[in-house]
Amino acid sequence: MPILQRASHHELRSAFRALLASERCYHTASVFDPMSARIAADLDFEVGILGGSVASLQVLGAPDFALITLSEFVEQAARIGRVARLPVIADADHGYGNALNVMRTVVELERAGVAALTIEDTLLPAQFGRKSTDLISIEEGVGKILAALEARVDPELSIIARTHAGVLEVDEVIRRTRAYEAAGADGICLVGVRDFAHLEQIAAGLKVPLMLVTYGNPELRDNQRLARLGVRIVVNGHAAYFAAIKATYDCLREQRGAQPCDLNATELTHKYTMPEDYILWAKEFMEVRE
Repeated sequence: MPILQRASHHELRSAFRALLASERCYHTASVFDPMSARIAADLDFEVGILGGSVASLQVLGAPDFALITLSEFVEQAARIGRVARLPVIADADHGYGNALNVMRTVVELERAGVAALTIEDTLLPAQFGRKSTDLISIEEGVGKILAALEARVDPELSIIARTHAGVLEVDEVIRRTRAYEAAGADGICLVGVRDFAHLEQIAAGLKVPLMLVTYGNPELRDNQRLARLGVRIVVNGHAAYFAAIKATYDCLREQRGAQPCDLNATELTHKYTMPEDYILWAKEFMEVRE
């Protein structure tokens, strides 16, 4: 799509639904501000994604511990939505609360201009004495999807139910994904799929399109095979944002005349978000043991 070609939010949502209805597998561009969204469109990416972890880094300089608020996330999504020339998926985490909060989340993100959003069934933020990978019940997860569907105004907005296949037995993953499909989710997003054998077990019997968060898992790098299994969207990670952190550090270091540093982008992010402090606070105040 040409960089200056205008498209309404409704048209971008329709374009995303066309991707879901196709027989191809598309890889997302990680977009985190208006410039990155324009660059992704100019490079002919078919779809972008605003990650919750990236928004937390950019807005708060904090690790992905469910600290960002709905209003902060929506503000960032709206900045992107004003200029986007490609459909953008919003990683809406757990919907920022219960099913009623999910309804508010859908209303606000739809107004911000996103083409789709994911609602996950992780118990967020981590509860006292609980791990950050704990999931809510299937019944509560279904309630959130039903609430999201009720709240949307534009029927072209896609509601994608997300679950963590890496922390559950495969039979439980199948039960959850089929329940979310039956509730009316427009797609299923899976995190933690190990390999194609694992994916085949989960995908069998599902009729809705699949979205995978793979973080570049080498066991899942066959696009044609992914497409045959119903995978339409793949999120490899957010390398563009981490590259921006590294470039910013190197530029400022050079301007300051500081000694060269051999830390890579991941190590720099770790250094400046100080996750050890958050882990210590969690252990001290919440008795969370990861």
